[in-house]
Amino acid sequence: MKTYSISQLAREFNLSRSTLLHYDAIGLLKAPQRTASNYRVYTEIEFEKLGQICLLRSTGISLNEIQKIMDSEKNTISEILYDRIDQINSEINRLRFQQKAIVRILRNKGLQKSTRILTKDTWVQLLASAGLDEKGMSQWHIEFELTAPEAHQDFLESLGLSNKEINDIRNWAKNIGT
Repeated sequence: MKTYSISQLAREFNLSRSTLLHYDAIGLLKAPQRTASNYRVYTEIEFEKLGQICLLRSTGISLNEIQKIMDSEKNTISEILYDRIDQINSEINRLRFQQKAIVRILRNKGLQKSTRILTKDTWVQLLASAGLDEKGMSQWHIEFELTAPEAHQDFLESLGLSNKEINDIRNWAKNIGT
């Protein structure tokens, strides 16, 4: 079985030695063996586990959550990842709101192009330019709601619509589409 020193493992995963020492200190990744000189020795098992840890870290999951995943059954990972998706969606919405607020405060319409903000009016113009009339735009909303309701919600929120307007559009699309 192949073994790794702490430096080799750190190099393989582009991590610092201190990161691996921290993982060891919190019990996330322990070296199962030590040399006569008390150096840590890792096996393929720890190599694979560190790969999982790095993958989960890339999703923004905390080390505490990763520890829970590593210590529990498989369904915990799904729950934690679904929660993480919800957190990311909330963060995106919060950041969009902040972005729009900054553009409003600066009163600089030119910033909208560099911030990727699309308003309701811009979308209506784009859809009309693509040849959609009112009926076509209505059908677009109906299909969007039926196909991907959460994405439809996100899209409407990204336009800066009020919750009432979003609910009205979604309820209308659901009722017409069914």
